[in-house]
Amino acid sequence: MVLFEVPGWSVPTAPVSKFAQSTSKKRKRPAAQDADKMQSVEVNLDKLMQKLGSVGKHQEDKRGPKKKKMNHRKTTGGLDAKVEHATSKKGKGKVSSSPGGSIKGGAVEQPVKGSLGLRKKIKQKKSLIPDGGKSEQQPQNVSPTVDEVSGLTSLQKGMKESLDGARFRWINELLYKSDSSEAARMMKEDPAVFHDYHSGFRHQVQSWPSNPVSHYISQLSSYPQNTIIADLGCGDATLARGLPPKKLRVLSFDLISDGAYIVAADICSHVPLPGSEPSSSQMSEGEAQVVDVVVCALSLMGTNWPVCIREAWRVLKPGGELKIAEVASRFTDVDEFVSLINSIGFKMKAKDDHNSHFTLFEFKKVARTSRTDKEWSKVMSNGGILKPCEYKRR
Repeated sequence: MVLFEVPGWSVPTAPVSKFAQSTSKKRKRPAAQDADKMQSVEVNLDKLMQKLGSVGKHQEDKRGPKKKKMNHRKTTGGLDAKVEHATSKKGKGKVSSSPGGSIKGGAVEQPVKGSLGLRKKIKQKKSLIPDGGKSEQQPQNVSPTVDEVSGLTSLQKGMKESLDGARFRWINELLYKSDSSEAARMMKEDPAVFHDYHSGFRHQVQSWPSNPVSHYISQLSSYPQNTIIADLGCGDATLARGLPPKKLRVLSFDLISDGAYIVAADICSHVPLPGSEPSSSQMSEGEAQVVDVVVCALSLMGTNWPVCIREAWRVLKPGGELKIAEVASRFTDVDEFVSLINSIGFKMKAKDDHNSHFTLFEFKKVARTSRTDKEWSKVMSNGGILKPCEYKRR
């Protein structure tokens, strides 16, 4: 049949198909050969399934329940890879499979039996575990270290120490820059102030190269038996606790009593011990005293601290000892300080300024005459010889 007719010439039918048939280089395989190869693929896959099934069971028995997930993943993944490789290499058409894993129509139709079920089971198990079963592999958040005694974390403990240090500096400044009566009133209204101050003081002592109280404990331990010691401004009565009670007797005084060692008293006003001032213009050391040694270890606080030295003279026996330890940076002039102590009725026996932080003095009580209130007022007004002890703010 002619495609179309034109007078004088004509075109033969189907020229393209003839040309394509004659010039096509595409190699066609016989259908029988393809069927044989697909049949061999089917047999090989059946064998592979049986082998993998037996290996998987053997590994599960060895590894236990924790390894089952990994075995299922490897088994299903390997089967799918094999099937996909075989079908991509051989197959034409759709991939399908019988429930037994056989190949129909010359191509694999569905995944191998059991692989899809295993995947679904694994996904279901993962869904039951939070975060898809990854919680066991992910490191848990480590909570801050908690102090078992205080119940605070290291951060909270550091913040508390900073606040305690600030409160200690505030109380310390008040004690040094105000009259002792004001300090006594403050601590009676709030006894916690006394405990907070001495708690901070103990913390400060830890950074000192030496503690004057420890020095006095060592020194006084060798004193004769039944020596009576008055610790003025004793703090938490470290001296009384450190000395042997059967040998030495320590009387401790401070603004707040602890109900055991400490007697409450304003040492810059009056010490509740027997003793008297000279009653005439004649030289005298007073009467009725019972104390052999008075210790003032970092206790000359308040603007009226010279009254404490006067009280020490009153309660000391004739020839008694006065021991003073003070922060070296407080002295505006050491000689003026010694001169003031001597004017109250003492004579310096020794001075130790080898320590970088403290200066130690030893005085002996000497006789003196009585004085008028005006004369005492002039002596007591020289408290500025000692500067306030101020700790650096951090």
